[in-house]
Amino acid sequence: MAIPLCKIILSLKYNKSRNAVFPVTVKEGGLRRNLVTTKVIPKNASSIQVNSDQSQMMKGKELDEESHVILSKEPKRKLADSWREILGQNDWAGMLDDPFDPLLSAELMRYGDMAQACYDAYDFDPYSKYCGSCKAQPKMFFENLGWKNCGYDVTSYIYSTYNVNFPKFFNISLNPNGWSPSANWIGYVAISNDECSKHLGRRDIIIAWRGTVTNVEKIADLMDFQNPTKYHTIPSRDPTIKVEAGFLEIYTDRNIDCQFCKYSARQQVLAEVKRLKDLYPNEELSITITGHSLGSALATLNAYDIAEIGLDVMEDGRVIPTTVFSFSGPRVGNGRFKERLEALGVKVLRVLNVHDQVPKVPGIFLNELVPKMLQQLVGWSPWCYLHVGGELALNHKNSPFLKDETNLAYFHDLEVLLHLLDGYHGKGKRFWLASGRDIALVNKATDFLKDQFLIPPKWGLTNNRMLIKNHLGPCVMPDDQHHDFEIHPPSEDIQHHLQQLNLSHSETKCLQKVSYNVSSISLF
Repeated sequence: MAIPLCKIILSLKYNKSRNAVFPVTVKEGGLRRNLVTTKVIPKNASSIQVNSDQSQMMKGKELDEESHVILSKEPKRKLADSWREILGQNDWAGMLDDPFDPLLSAELMRYGDMAQACYDAYDFDPYSKYCGSCKAQPKMFFENLGWKNCGYDVTSYIYSTYNVNFPKFFNISLNPNGWSPSANWIGYVAISNDECSKHLGRRDIIIAWRGTVTNVEKIADLMDFQNPTKYHTIPSRDPTIKVEAGFLEIYTDRNIDCQFCKYSARQQVLAEVKRLKDLYPNEELSITITGHSLGSALATLNAYDIAEIGLDVMEDGRVIPTTVFSFSGPRVGNGRFKERLEALGVKVLRVLNVHDQVPKVPGIFLNELVPKMLQQLVGWSPWCYLHVGGELALNHKNSPFLKDETNLAYFHDLEVLLHLLDGYHGKGKRFWLASGRDIALVNKATDFLKDQFLIPPKWGLTNNRMLIKNHLGPCVMPDDQHHDFEIHPPSEDIQHHLQQLNLSHSETKCLQKVSYNVSSISLF
């Protein structure tokens, strides 16, 4: 059926305006994915046009009515005028449900893509000598992932270690000349450039944390008992503030014999934030921390740490807004941790799928859902955990694009959650895709899309290893298969900025290193 000329004109106008204001861009490796395309027409049009291939897939009246893809118009107000509300100045009052604020939705997806970049850039290949490192070049991080006009520059990578007595549980290369036997790349620090800062209304420092991918991180996830933060070098006058022991270990552990984790992830991040803050003493700044799963727990702990040591305060006394956008995150600490985090002014917004089990742990039985009187009685327990901040709960069953699955891993997937976020417009409202986010991204690591969309399952995990013949004859893996640059450890300038923060490089912890009988642990 022919498309009316007026609709084509409206489509062109929309695309032109959308590209002018830093659109949310999706990426995979060095390629853009555009496996499913849609024709854009006004939301109030009587019918929705899709391409001929996709229309053949949508059989039946019910599917035709539910699988429409509609792209919303640009929000009338500017982000530069509303960024404080987006970052939770008023605890997102009136922005989450009726209706869901479109500007907040776009920003959540943008920061969700920042967290997803941690997975896209991570080298999972055990046959690579760089397994466990980042595949993207720091100066071209987003460009290497196919994300153009991102508006941010990566200034530092974050490396972590975990001193559990099972070194084989690290994601290390099978190559004896691997880049590091004990470090893992776990995130990055970035800052908005001049053009993007003008659009945002402030200079934005972003810290992105990766979720669980290594076996040793799965052990940390299982350590559901609590430890005081003050025992892990995080200054606190209150010894009753406690968080999950495994999260704390990953955040604060270091290995002085490794050039990549000579400083803990905590020290690396705090030093870089201090450096960036000092670079722009007269500008309006914000600190936005994002992460998925384990990464959201580290983001919450990181935000608490920044506020607790006063790193969010400028020399002239101005307080930098510090916000956590958490995706599918678990509970992190006890009631005192929650109270202190809120008292410090840190804002946290948790985005989750109601069918995801990870946000329900730890603290399955003793949590914020029990009566407050009971919370006070059992608050001393090392297994009582409370969620922090606000919550945006989504339901994957509302999406007409997804199968009726029971796979818990699919419910927890970040790309699935961003798909749900794109289609959510308030409680009880119809699911439709507002930004035109490619639905093919849902199947990057899952098989959750309905078969009629003809998107291959887990297409992002395909890894065809190309062998080459060396000068001696046999086929071998090329050394630079994933990297065309040298991996550099964190800068030694860290020590200088840590001294300014009164944080010593020789910090020690008062806890014993953990040791487990691995055969008795069921890793998830």
